Amino acid sequence: MNFKAKYNLPFELLSDPTGEVLESYGVLKEKKMYGKSALGIERSTFVIAPDRTILQIYRNVKVDGHAEEILKFLQQVEES
Repeated sequence: MNFKAKYNLPFELLSDPTGEVLESYGVLKEKKMYGKSALGIERSTFVIAPDRTILQIYRNVKVDGHAEEILKFLQQVEES
């Protein structure tokens, strides 16, 4: 059973083995850890409309409260 089916996710998941999408969304960043530089992924959320336009971008997100922030934004979009 794949991940999407296992967790009954109602949305598509993306696999990006070449990093092409990471680069196009600008989320592949140089990070420093223990004094060493390495490429890493900036934790980000992109809210994308059905017509594939980007409605909102959240960069450097923190886990605490982020889901609630997204839900509030989506409710505002739905009401407008």
